Amino acid sequence: MYAPERQQEILRLARDGGRVDVVSLAEEFQVTAETIRRDLKALDRAGLVRRVHGGAIPAGRLDFEPDLAEREGTAADEKDRIARAALAELPSDGTVILDAGTTVARLAAALPLEATLTVVTHSLPTAARLADHPGVQLHLVGGRVRTRTRAAVDAWALRAYGEIRADVLFVAANGFSAEHGLTTPDLAEAAVKRAAVAAARRVVLLADSAKHGQEHFARFGGLGDVDLLITDSGLSPEDAAAIERGGTEVVRA
Repeated sequence: MYAPERQQEILRLARDGGRVDVVSLAEEFQVTAETIRRDLKALDRAGLVRRVHGGAIPAGRLDFEPDLAEREGTAADEKDRIARAALAELPSDGTVILDAGTTVARLAAALPLEATLTVVTHSLPTAARLADHPGVQLHLVGGRVRTRTRAAVDAWALRAYGEIRADVLFVAANGFSAEHGLTTPDLAEAAVKRAAVAAARRVVLLADSAKHGQEHFARFGGLGDVDLLITDSGLSPEDAAAIERGGTEVVRA
């Protein structure tokens, strides 16, 4: 089978199944994983698929949402650098909201033992990481827990965020851009993020550079709602400058 024929079949499989993975495709077509990665790269350049960790999804799937384990392993080094840079934004003896997201969870794991904070979160993984922290007064927001993200959503969560004010929110997004703002695949998660933004005096977005320019189904704010974006050096200086012209400070860790 020639490469164009194989790529056409890969595209069909992606559209039929919603996604494809490198290992399965390599077995099906009896080629190396590197050959499949080249095929996916060619399809991505043509705008027919969007590459994700371990495979690809059809272009235009704005509601696609990788599971927690997959997101944990994506851009791990960049997320660690972002989390370390975010430590400088913690208030002294203040109150913070920690959104659901793998980069925010890394910030929670990096909190120094001497930190004294009141922390509010609707993320089960983040709460678990902070439950034994000696200096953290932890408040866990309740609600329906989404299996894919382990985050509480719906009325209970919205009501809780409507009753508090925090010094800083560390928020996550699946996509961000000046044109489309802050987006995530799920409407219920977007509603909770929007409520958390309204509950904080200062909003810090933690997002790796691969999310810049990505657009998802549910919009929960604009970059104008963000005081500071902490990302990695993969965001170009030109893109960072364009974001800063809109009033959002940018740190490239």
